[in-house]
Amino acid sequence: MRKGALFLFLLVVLFIAGLTACPPEVSEKDLEAKALAIHDRILSVDTHCDTASHLEDKNWDIGARHEPGKKGSGQIDLPRMAEGRLDAQFFAVFVGQGPLSEDGYAKARANALEEIQAIRIMCQKYPSLVGLAMSPEDAYRLKKDGKRAAFIGMENGYPVDRNIDALEEFYRLGVRYVTLCHSWDNDICDSSTDRRNPEDKGLSDFGREVVAACNRLGVIVDISHSSDKSFFDVLKVTKAPVIASHSSCRALCDNPRNLSDEMLRALRANGGVIQICFVSEYLRKPQPNPERDKAMRELEAKFGSFQDIKDEATRKSIWEEIEALEEKFPGEKATLKDVVDHIDHVVKVAGVDCVGIGTDFDGGGEVEGCNEVSQMFRITEELLRRGYSEEDIGKIWGGNTMRVFNKVIEVSKGGRN
Repeated sequence: MRKGALFLFLLVVLFIAGLTACPPEVSEKDLEAKALAIHDRILSVDTHCDTASHLEDKNWDIGARHEPGKKGSGQIDLPRMAEGRLDAQFFAVFVGQGPLSEDGYAKARANALEEIQAIRIMCQKYPSLVGLAMSPEDAYRLKKDGKRAAFIGMENGYPVDRNIDALEEFYRLGVRYVTLCHSWDNDICDSSTDRRNPEDKGLSDFGREVVAACNRLGVIVDISHSSDKSFFDVLKVTKAPVIASHSSCRALCDNPRNLSDEMLRALRANGGVIQICFVSEYLRKPQPNPERDKAMRELEAKFGSFQDIKDEATRKSIWEEIEALEEKFPGEKATLKDVVDHIDHVVKVAGVDCVGIGTDFDGGGEVEGCNEVSQMFRITEELLRRGYSEEDIGKIWGGNTMRVFNKVIEVSKGGRN
């Protein structure tokens, strides 16, 4: 080979090697376009928000676009759901834990029915934007029609009282998952954050009846907020997969609300899914802020249970005071990358079929880079940066949750887990 030809050959080899070693970087604009295109093809589902409590505010309209970051805007409305490419939202009917008494149960049931009605009215008021979904098929149909899907979940089984008939009523009205407890123990099970009695008693006998009724009806059992013993007790008796609608990983953030690696592996064996929560204190260990904690305790002592307050002026006053405290004592927020770190961890420990997304927007969920619903596709951008395939992104965003939902329905019809 002549020297000139050899030199040219070496240049070509070096050029090709350079291309292989240093692939051209994808621009942020191209990454965004790719993420949005993926969202056009998949079903994206957020399994938990607390926006239902806003629906009762006559001065706030979920059908109108609210400017992100402004006071009173909230984190979710229907126009911004479309902007963020979020197809389906589980609106949580939240009832704070009250006394285990006849009067307490009556108030809880009334509060739950009001929030359920508010969600149903939203769908009636904006039929061109959103529809009430009762099954995975409904969500896929609504997406095809260019609408958002509104599922109803119930955060805290307290309104069930000690009466399975009440659970059946909630199911008829559209409730499709029940978070068995909230921040305090109830008649169903012990909570992860209530250790007034240091003994973790787990799932009660009545709780076993509730799980069995959920399996029979086709209601997803949600173990977010449940104590460790409650979690494992549920897995022993359920005939269907369960979810943790808004929890994260204890290995990355040692919080009792999060699931340990042992729990993640047990959830995988059950066929269930953990949906990563956007509350900063569940994603990374918060810095101590004793002044803020003291101020929040004083606010709680002043007003009592926010859920029990129906006077709109008082509710508005509480939110204003909470916002003022957050401005005065801002905490360091976790980031979108922290969220995906937790997704990565679940994938590593339990596999990609075991993870989803449950933001807890309008209930404390907020991270830098994705602090309201119009930014939801940013999560997909980060997943793409980390090399996730479109197939796996589809599973994380909704495929896993809908698979569980379909299995729950199958079990309710006499199928076998």
